[in-house]
Amino acid sequence: MGFFDIFTQKIGIDLGTSNTLVYVSNKGIIVNEPSVVAINVSSNEVCAVGESAKAMLDRTPKTISAIRPLQNGVIADFEITRAMIKYFIDKALNKRRFTKSNIVICVPVGVTSIERRAVEEVAYDSGAKKVKLVEEPMAAAIGAGLNVDQPIGNMIIDIGGGTTEIAVISLGGIVVSDSLRIAGDDMDVNIKDYIKLKYKMEIGLVTAEKIKMTIGNASKKFYALNYNESEENGDDKSKREYSQEMKIRGRDIVSGLPLNITVTSDEIREAITETINNIVNAIKRVLEKTPPELSSDIYSNGIYLSGGGALLKGLDIYIEKETGLKVFIAENPLNSVALGAGKICESL
Repeated sequence: MGFFDIFTQKIGIDLGTSNTLVYVSNKGIIVNEPSVVAINVSSNEVCAVGESAKAMLDRTPKTISAIRPLQNGVIADFEITRAMIKYFIDKALNKRRFTKSNIVICVPVGVTSIERRAVEEVAYDSGAKKVKLVEEPMAAAIGAGLNVDQPIGNMIIDIGGGTTEIAVISLGGIVVSDSLRIAGDDMDVNIKDYIKLKYKMEIGLVTAEKIKMTIGNASKKFYALNYNESEENGDDKSKREYSQEMKIRGRDIVSGLPLNITVTSDEIREAITETINNIVNAIKRVLEKTPPELSSDIYSNGIYLSGGGALLKGLDIYIEKETGLKVFIAENPLNSVALGAGKICESL
């Protein structure tokens, strides 16, 4: 190790549409915050980044705009993304002076060469010494603990905010893949539109996300199983935990006044069905393209889910039903990509 290597940090970044996670070598995940930046419209100065910026969504005056600089897993606003990444790196390194970074950044498997260069330029502009781009499903598989180096087929599905990454991995490489620019954020829009159409009530995307996380579900069977188990065990807490109703507030489109309604898990499942089916159809397409020997491995080993979308209740059961394959949720689905990026950067 040279003298100047003492001042070089190894960093892995999961640059997500919804959240950005930063992994620092030998320390683990230091930053996990929303990919949101609030800027002053007149001066174009950054007012807030991350959690504090997300709290401003749909609540800002005309002088401040809270935006997501990444759309569908790629950079939509170069300058704001650069400011955001620099902020997160400085926070992860505690703004230590003279520190340069070797950075591993995860990108969707379907990004273009132009989009890849944009990510690299943003990282270099943020102070990186060296930059390596890694496909998200590969990082997710490594972070989920799958043995990707062996001649064995592993199927990983990473459902984030902006993209769904599907890949079959063997011998340290991606054999077959698909990158779907449909994911968790689309479910939020589905819920928002459904409430507006059915109840003539306007809600924000933040509220829609809360609904998805609280009572969102892809399979009715999930609720039935848990409800029956809790009833047999006499566990009232479990009944409340899996409640199928939620009270929400919004604005009545007709009168313009605040309105309270109650929505059910059946309604939310109906709202997001199209998005869920698009994801399942993409999974089937990848399975159809998979070589027979690797298909045999996947039949034995099953499919692994990672990303925030993996936490949608009953999604594993629904995919099992549609594909006939066993489906497992990664041990730490929200952090799988960042953990994988961290392991890659430490091995470089």
